Parts: sequence; structure tokens; C-alpha cells
Amino acid sequence: MFRLGVPELVIIAIIVLFLFGGKKLPEMGKGIGEGIKNFKKSLKSGDEASKENRA
Repeated sequence: MFRLGVPELVIIAIIVLFLFGGKKLPEMGKGIGEGIKNFKKSLKSGDEASKENRA
């Protein structure tokens, strides 16, 4: 249907840069990375807890 190519991604990146500024982007990236890391960690611990309950 609608595919994102390189030109579209560049335009989106420029818009994000204008909206949030250069100083905020590393902070946002760090926050998103930590969020994903914590999400994966919670999924992994949830799987281990469900395995213990089955045994």
C-alpha cells in the first residue's frame, strides 16, 4: 500500500529535528532505548514466571 523509502525517511528525520531540536534527540533516543530494554526484560521475566507456575 504505502511504503517508506529513503527520501520519505529523510523528510521525516528533518521534521523531527526541527520539532525537537538537536539537543533533545539524544535524550529521546536514550529514553526509547531504555524503554525497549525494560520491556524486553519484563517479557523475559514474565515467561520465566509462567514456566515456574506450570512446573
